[in-house]
Amino acid sequence: MKYVLVVGGGKVGTYLASLLLVDGYNVKVIEGCREEFPRLQQELPADVWVQGNGTDPSVLEAAGIREADVVAAVSRADETNLVITSLAKFEFNVPRTIARVNIPKNAWLFTPEMGVDVALNQADLIAHLIAEEMSLGDMMTLLKLRRGQYSLVAYRVDPRAVAAGKPVRELDLPHECVLTAIIREGKLIIPRGETVLKQDDEVLALVHISQLDRLASLLRGQGKNKE
Repeated sequence: MKYVLVVGGGKVGTYLASLLLVDGYNVKVIEGCREEFPRLQQELPADVWVQGNGTDPSVLEAAGIREADVVAAVSRADETNLVITSLAKFEFNVPRTIARVNIPKNAWLFTPEMGVDVALNQADLIAHLIAEEMSLGDMMTLLKLRRGQYSLVAYRVDPRAVAAGKPVRELDLPHECVLTAIIREGKLIIPRGETVLKQDDEVLALVHISQLDRLASLLRGQGKNKE
């Protein structure tokens, strides 16, 4: 069972810990702000969170950072998150570090050289998702993978689409694209080469971001402009 140490017991850290606990992870949350303690007592088991300064090496060690597979620094202060990930990576040799970026202009600091394996820039992620949804019209992004290089998307097949009425093997799919599932009349279908796409099928696909437009062009109606 993987052990995840979450530093920052605000709403983001608490919600993250709750999700991880449901998924069966071993989780510990560190929080130093007393104002957060009543909420933590209500939302997390008593043995999951501890009081302390997450930038203090002795607090991190007491929380078991040497056994941690992942450290997620999700406090509201960017400088605090950088200190935590630097300590985790370089002092305690944690295999994977994740840091929350609160102020977009600070994102350039969150690099592997500073001990950050993955930087989550909330404002940037939301802005890009909104822009992407606007540009792709009916295509919905469900999940981002590999630092945003790949997306799991859902798209409903238009009756005028190139793909409508064709088997999967005859589709000129982008090179970096895999159809993962088809939802038809509430039933899940695993697509095979002979599976024929039908009008109003909801297609789920894993695709590189550079190929999103090409995939959309196969599934949207002929002559239908991007909205």
